[in-house]
Amino acid sequence: MSALQGECWVVTDTAAGNQRQALALAGRTGLRVRHVVWAPRAPWSWFAPRLLPGARRALAPSQRGQLAPPWPRMAIGCGRASALFTRLLRELSRQRTFTVQILDPRLDPSHWDLVIAPRHDAIAGDNVIATLGSLNPVDAEWLTDGRDASPALAELPAPRIGVLLGGARKGQTLSEAYLRTLAEHTLARQRKDGGSVLAVASRRTPAGAVTLWRDALREVPGMVWGGPQDGNNPYPGVLSWSDRLIVTPDSVNMLSEACAVGCPVHTYVDAPLPPKLERFHAALRDAGLLHDIDASPPLKQRPLRELDGVARQVLAAMHAHERRTEKDWH
Repeated sequence: MSALQGECWVVTDTAAGNQRQALALAGRTGLRVRHVVWAPRAPWSWFAPRLLPGARRALAPSQRGQLAPPWPRMAIGCGRASALFTRLLRELSRQRTFTVQILDPRLDPSHWDLVIAPRHDAIAGDNVIATLGSLNPVDAEWLTDGRDASPALAELPAPRIGVLLGGARKGQTLSEAYLRTLAEHTLARQRKDGGSVLAVASRRTPAGAVTLWRDALREVPGMVWGGPQDGNNPYPGVLSWSDRLIVTPDSVNMLSEACAVGCPVHTYVDAPLPPKLERFHAALRDAGLLHDIDASPPLKQRPLRELDGVARQVLAAMHAHERRTEKDWH
């Protein structure tokens, strides 16, 4: 996508998943990207994304100077906290800044120019783009870069089973019994197919889970990455080198990225999922993208890659918005 003039401000909190989605989309716009990490202070944080009086003061004094003109051509936020600031940018720029909010802002979508939300969020509006999964940068080029960044993984015996470990979330826990059973299923697959197991933890994975997996895989070719103490995060390399992926059921982002690879993706569920997450799992299964832990789907799967299509829709909507606003201003 050729470079366009103007800036795109990416507004997020510190959550890695929110940053990943917003930066992935911004990177496809062709605009210069400026990433700001803003977290609203109380009392504005209590009501975000509602605009209370004095919303500029939601930012810490040391950051308020960042919220100043020239205003960006586009602003992309992800997560409820950032939605306050994308709303504020729309107001301060007198609607000249094209505002895009990723994930359900829990407010009428008309407060933004575009809202991008997964179907399982079940929100609707003329300015809503519904996706199956979360936005992510995983495509052929990203996978090539991932392999280049982790050449040592190529030396492990194939087929390689990648395991993505998440953590507890609201309405769901990953108990020791669950993790032990997941490891048993993974080992059974490895004994059947041969090869190696590449397990990588996330920020939410408890230390005890990492220890459990280290013990379970002690006699199996492969690796377990539990955090920075084990070196650089091999997550891109694990996705890129794996012939099969096993993902805990808790993370929409991890499941979406796994399904973007093009290999079989499996999960193991031992208890009812929260309703939104259950709808997401069902949609992936209906699309043939997600399989039970012991299933044997074809080794080549249709990858779930929505980013480029969404970026084209965003740019088309931005250009239409700019044509309308130019008429209004003249």
